[in-house]
Amino acid sequence: MEEDRTVPRVIATPAALEAIVQLVAKRGPIMFFQSGGCCDGSLPMCFEDGEFVIGDHDVLLGAVGDCPFYIDGRQYAVWKHTQLIVDVGEGAPEGFSLPAGDDQHFSIRSRVFGSDELATLGD
Repeated sequence: MEEDRTVPRVIATPAALEAIVQLVAKRGPIMFFQSGGCCDGSLPMCFEDGEFVIGDHDVLLGAVGDCPFYIDGRQYAVWKHTQLIVDVGEGAPEGFSLPAGDDQHFSIRSRVFGSDELATLGD
């Protein structure tokens, strides 16, 4: 049996995973969308699952805490060489995003994949 060596395109910090667990317990299933819009796309939007309509050009990047994480196709083209890291920051969320907790929002950090990791991703 061949081992899956593909590195995930999106991961979450322990703080973000805990916030997701708490949010799902309160609201039910959720989803994330990373746009290329406001704040240069630095803040992911969090919605109740199905509340945001995914477009044909959007890309399912992976899942965090068993919740789907989508990215705008144009943003994916620019960021596909990076791993996105979902985290939690202080302050209320912007726009229509669900909060990560009391006076907290979800945020994104990133790191550039190494050449060996890029080779396993295939694009």
